[in-house]
Amino acid sequence: MKKTQDETVTLTNCDREPIHQLGKIQDFGALLALDENWLVQHCSANAGELLQLEQAPQPGTPLARIFTDKAIALLQSRLENHLEDAEVQRMFGVDLLGADQHFDLAMHRSGPLTIIEVEPTDADSLQQHTSAIRPIMDRLKKARGIEELCRQAAQEMKALLGFDRVMVYRFHADESGEVVAEEREPHLERFLNLRYPKTDIPQQARRLYVRNLFRIISDVNGRQIPIEPPTRKGGEPIDLSLSTLRAVSPIHIEYLQNMGVRASLSISVVIDGKLWGLFACHHYSPRVLPYSLRTVAELFAQLFALQLELEQANAGRHLRERGRELHDRLMSRMAGGISLVENLATIDGIMREVISHDGSSVIIDGEYETRGEAPNEAEFRALLPQLNEMSTGQIICSDTIADLLPKAAAFADCAAGALIVPVSRRPRDYVILWRRELPQVVTWGGNPEKPVEYGPNGSRLTPRKSFEAWQESVRGRSAPWTPEELAIAENLRVTLLEVILRITDDAIRERSRAQQQQDLLIAELNHRVRNILTLIRSLVSQSRPEASDIEGFAELVSGRIRALAMAHDNITREQWAPASLHSLIEAEAEAYLSGKTDRVIVKGADVLVTPEAYTVLALVLHEMMTNSVKYGCLCDRSGRLEIEAKVDDSGELVISWRERGGPPVKAPTRQGFGSTIITRSIPFELHGEADIRYKLKGVEADFIIPGRFVRDVPEARGKDPAEIFAERKLGSANHAAKGARDNVLLVEDSIIIALDAEDILKGLGVRKVTVASSVEQAMAAIDKDPPDLALLDFNLGEESSEPVAERLAKAGIPFWFVTGYGDAVEILSDSKANGVMMKPYTSEDLKSLLEKAEAESGG
Repeated sequence: MKKTQDETVTLTNCDREPIHQLGKIQDFGALLALDENWLVQHCSANAGELLQLEQAPQPGTPLARIFTDKAIALLQSRLENHLEDAEVQRMFGVDLLGADQHFDLAMHRSGPLTIIEVEPTDADSLQQHTSAIRPIMDRLKKARGIEELCRQAAQEMKALLGFDRVMVYRFHADESGEVVAEEREPHLERFLNLRYPKTDIPQQARRLYVRNLFRIISDVNGRQIPIEPPTRKGGEPIDLSLSTLRAVSPIHIEYLQNMGVRASLSISVVIDGKLWGLFACHHYSPRVLPYSLRTVAELFAQLFALQLELEQANAGRHLRERGRELHDRLMSRMAGGISLVENLATIDGIMREVISHDGSSVIIDGEYETRGEAPNEAEFRALLPQLNEMSTGQIICSDTIADLLPKAAAFADCAAGALIVPVSRRPRDYVILWRRELPQVVTWGGNPEKPVEYGPNGSRLTPRKSFEAWQESVRGRSAPWTPEELAIAENLRVTLLEVILRITDDAIRERSRAQQQQDLLIAELNHRVRNILTLIRSLVSQSRPEASDIEGFAELVSGRIRALAMAHDNITREQWAPASLHSLIEAEAEAYLSGKTDRVIVKGADVLVTPEAYTVLALVLHEMMTNSVKYGCLCDRSGRLEIEAKVDDSGELVISWRERGGPPVKAPTRQGFGSTIITRSIPFELHGEADIRYKLKGVEADFIIPGRFVRDVPEARGKDPAEIFAERKLGSANHAAKGARDNVLLVEDSIIIALDAEDILKGLGVRKVTVASSVEQAMAAIDKDPPDLALLDFNLGEESSEPVAERLAKAGIPFWFVTGYGDAVEILSDSKANGVMMKPYTSEDLKSLLEKAEAESGG
C-alpha cells in the first residue's frame, strides 16, 4: 500500500520507541537485576510487596539478605551450568525466603546483569499441564497438511489456556498478516481469513518476536510497575528483550483497548530463524496465567513449529518429486531435433497439469509462438529491451507484470500476470506462462490505508480504532504465483536448458557433417574410455577377495591388466583387425616362463580371432596360464603344456588345453574370480562353450569359439548357434510386480562389468539377478521369469537392446538404459524407458535407481 510522506515520518518516530528496553514490568510479578557480585542493582517497585518484605531492596543490597543460602546456592548452580547469553532458565516452586512460600523463577543475562523474575507459584499447575503435552502432540501429528495442522493447533491452544479467542496468524511475503485458523467462543465475531497490514506490527516488534517467543498482558488496564533505578549508572536503559514480565508499548495497549481486549498472549512461531507467524490469544476480561502454564504453552508452540516445519519439508519433498517427474516427462516427449517453438503444445500441456495458466509463449532464436491467451508478437517484442536487461539466471514473475514491464499494459486485457523462464545464458530466449486478470476482493481487518491521526501518544501513528471488515477490490492482478509453482518453474528452467542444449547439438550436426563426425568420434571414444574404466574397476573389485596380501593383490590385478593390454596391442596393431591366436598364446607364455616357452607346445594351424572375441580369450588364457604356473604342470621343472587349436567342420574354433607331468591335481574348493572368468566368459560373451576338468594327471580344458569370431578359415558349415536360438519359441508369462529388489534383469555384454554389477545388486538386497549378454538371452529370460525391473546396456556388440526395451514396455516392466555415451538418450523419445544411467556406474547409482523404482511402484 502506498503511504503519504507524513505517514512515513510518523512511522519513523514510532519506530524510535525502544520497546525492548521499557523500564517497567507488569504487576503480577517482581524483577531483580543483580551484578556479578550478587548485589541487587535494580528491582521493581513491587518487589517488597510480592516477597513480603518491608520495602523493596535498595541498590547494592546483597541478595543474601533477601534469599536463603540454600536458594542462592540453587540459583548459582543453575546460572553456572546452564545459562547461555540468549537462554532463559526456568525454575518452579522454589522456597526463596525459607518461609514455606514458593515462587516460580525465570533467569537470563542482560549484558553485565543477571535478571531474575519472580512470580507466585501454582503448585498444581506444572504437573497437570505438562502431562497434557503428549496427547496434544499425538493429535497434532494426525493432521494432514498445513491448513489442518493450524486449525487443530488453535483448538488445542484454546483448550489448554482457556482464552476466549485463539488465532493462528501467518505472515505473507509482503509482511501483511492473515488469520489462517481461529478457535473462539460462539458469541464473538469471526476474524478468520481477515488480513492485517504490515504496519500493525512494527519492525522492531517483529525482531523482538524472534528473540523472545512469548509475550503476555494479563490486564491491559493494569498497573505498570517501574524498575528502580530505571537506568544503569551510565544512563543506559536495561535491555529486557528476554523478560516475560516486561510491560509493553503504550501503542499496543491502546491497540488492544480499541479492540475491547482485556488480556492477551502471543507466542511466536519461528521456523529456520525466521518469523513464520504467531499464536495470538485474546481474552475479554483480565486473566493471569501461572508461569508454569505459560511455559507449557510456549513448549507447545515450539513443538507445533517443528511439526509445521516437517509438513513444509514433506511438501518440499513432494514438490521435488513432481519436478523430477516433470523433467522425465518433458525429456521423453520432446521429439529429438524439434525446437521448443515447435514443441510449445507439448510444454503447455504438461505444465498446465502442475501450474495453472491461461496462455503460453516461447521465443527461441528470434522465433515467437503462442498458445491460448497471450500477447501477439509485436506486443511481446516491445518488452524485450527491458526484459533483456534483467537477470537471466533466475525466473521472473509477477501477478502485475505491468509494474515490472510498463509496456505490458498494452495487453492487460489478455494477460495481467506472467511467469517468465529464461532458457539461455544470454538474454534472448524465454518460455512464458500468462495469467488473465483475476478481480479479487481482499478482506482487511479495518482500512489498511487509514489516515494518520495524532493521539494521546504524541506525533505517532495512532493505533487502529475500527476493526470492522473492510473489503478492497483489486483489479489489474492475476492470481499470485505460489512458492511451490515458482520452484516447479525453476526445475522447468533447468530441464528446458537441457533440451535446448540437445537440440542445439542436433542443429550443429545437421549444419556441419564434419562436426557431426567429430562429435560421433568423441562420443565413441568416451564410450570406450568409460567401458575401460568400468572394466578396470571391476577387475580390481573382483580380484580383492582372492588376494591374501597387498603384494598378491597387486600381482593378480597387474597380470590381468597386462593380458588385456597385450590383447589390445595385438588387435590395434592392424587398426582393430583380427589378430593371431598363436601370438596371444606365445606372448602369455613368455610373460611367465622367461624364455622357456619350449615347455608350451602349440599345435594346429594358426587362426585369426576378431577383436570382440580376442580380449575375452586373452583373459581366459591368462587365468589358465596363471593357474598352470602356480599349481599345475608349469609350477615345476618337468611338466609340459599342450595347446591345440583347430577349426571343426562347423567352422567353430576348438582349443584343447592339456597339462601333463606336473604335480597331482586337486579341484578348487571354491569358485574364485579367476575360475569364473575361465568357465563363464566364453559362454556369456561369445555364446561359445568352456569345459574344464581337474584330473589327477593334469588339468584338461576345451574351449569352443563360434565361427563368426574366426577368420582365414573355410566358410562355416551348418547353422550358426544364434540361428538355432532364434528358432526356439518363446513362452509367455505375466509380469507380477514383487518389489524392485526381488528380480532384476541385467543385460550386459561384458562379463567383467556384469559380474561387478551383479555383486553390487546382491549387496543391495536384490534376491535374484538374471544376467543376459544378448537380445536373444534377454528375451528368453523375460519369458521364463519376468523381472521386476531391468538394466539394459544399450550397445550389445553388433546389436542394441532396443528390442528388449520394446518387449519390457509392452509388459509394463520398468527399465533403464545403461550406456557409455548418449545414443540411448535419443531412444527415450520413442520408448518408455524410466531413465539413462551412464557408465561406469557405482553402488550409489544402483542404490538410487532401486529406491526410485520402489517409490514409483508404490513399494
